[in-house]
Amino acid sequence: MSWKSRGVEPTLKNVVSRKLTTFLCIGCFCAGMLFTDRMWTVPESKGMSRTTGIEEETLKLVSKGCDPGLKDEKRESKDIFGEVSRTHHAIQTLDKTISNLEMELAAARAVQDSILGGSPISDDLMIPELTKKRKYRMVIGINTAFSSRKRRDSVRATWMPQGDKQKKLEEEKGIIIRFVIGHSATAGGILDRAIEAEDRKHGDFLRLEHIEGYLELSAKTKSFFTTAVALWDADFYVKVDDDVHVNIATLGATLARHLSKPRVYIGCMKSGPVLAQKGVRYHEPEYWKFGEEGNKYFRHATGQLYAISKDLATYISINQHVLHKYANEDVSLGSWFIGLDVEQIDERRLCCGTPPDCEWKAQAGNICVASFDWRCSGICNSADRIKEVHRRCGEGENTLLSLTFFCKTLSLSQLLAMAKSSFKLEHPLERRQAEAARIREKYPDRIPLSSVFSPFLSCYIGYVEKAERSDIPDIDKKKLVTFITCSYCSCIVDVISPEMRIN
Repeated sequence: MSWKSRGVEPTLKNVVSRKLTTFLCIGCFCAGMLFTDRMWTVPESKGMSRTTGIEEETLKLVSKGCDPGLKDEKRESKDIFGEVSRTHHAIQTLDKTISNLEMELAAARAVQDSILGGSPISDDLMIPELTKKRKYRMVIGINTAFSSRKRRDSVRATWMPQGDKQKKLEEEKGIIIRFVIGHSATAGGILDRAIEAEDRKHGDFLRLEHIEGYLELSAKTKSFFTTAVALWDADFYVKVDDDVHVNIATLGATLARHLSKPRVYIGCMKSGPVLAQKGVRYHEPEYWKFGEEGNKYFRHATGQLYAISKDLATYISINQHVLHKYANEDVSLGSWFIGLDVEQIDERRLCCGTPPDCEWKAQAGNICVASFDWRCSGICNSADRIKEVHRRCGEGENTLLSLTFFCKTLSLSQLLAMAKSSFKLEHPLERRQAEAARIREKYPDRIPLSSVFSPFLSCYIGYVEKAERSDIPDIDKKKLVTFITCSYCSCIVDVISPEMRIN
């Protein structure tokens, strides 16, 4: 009997099939486990590693908190911060040094260009470039033209000192005054020769490497500040037109109030309309840069007279090749300072009118720095009228010679010490008040200063005496009457002027 006949063969196949199925299941399970381990090993490992790293960092922080050497590590950290701070300070110092070297380099280049260009710069002006330059208070550049000989002579005859007085003004007061002019389009022509002859006679010109022309005033202004900075180390640089009357002592006293400010731009500030129409005076060809038609310029000083500090003049000198020039020079100057940390000083005494305006202000104790007619952008017919303006609104020659800038060196304690005068100690307050009432009744249009102390006063009638440590000349009277307007610190000098009216 065969297996098949007995029914054994089917049973054997079933057993084999079950065993094979079991092995296949186990193999698939193992293969699945292997596949799963390989697919998820990296993320699980990274996660475990990250967790371990965080725990280790936490353990390190905890151990540092318990470490007795923690204070030493903090001290080392502070030392590192100190080193960083000192390094930063050294970098700032180096930056300032580099800036100063750039200024000196720009000044040297300006002189070199003038020499190579054949500009007649005298030896005494070139010597300071080789040595340390003397410090001046201000440099005044009078903008003039070839056709303005009569204007220049009228200025020389009025407010601009000549000869020995000019040298004394430079040496004792530190004030430089020069007529500023460039060259004609024809080099060595009759116009240039006329200026050279005039300069040999008066010695009061500053020649620029510049071709004269009304439409080139912006370039001339840039050239003036560049050349002036190269020749003279001054606190302020002033530009004024040759048809404007100037009181130099009052200008000096006005600028002295801003000596402590590094970047100042002083003038009569305005913001006039942008004139887009061709053919009109002060037409602005680049009017489209200022927005819609009818817009106004940015705030800037009027062009008759303005002053800038040394830092700003040096900035112009260094960046002269990249500063944009507009048609109007006063607009150009204002545009050069946009974006800089500059303090604008709106000083209305720099733009007084001609008599009777400046005369009334002088009588009221507010002497003008500059006087001109707005309708003419200067004194109308200045060659003939400036003498009359000088007679009625001028401060007087002796006032200029007695000018001093000692206010800069006075501290608050020194001013308070000056206020404690012997006159106040000798006379009680009630007596001084009574005397002040009597003076007011006798002089109703003036102000008694017997018991007043302020940094800025109009010195009309008052008790003035020499300070304890002052070296000014002695005066025999303490009760003085003056028509001079001055600050507290300059009043002591001004009242001893021979032009004072002493009762």
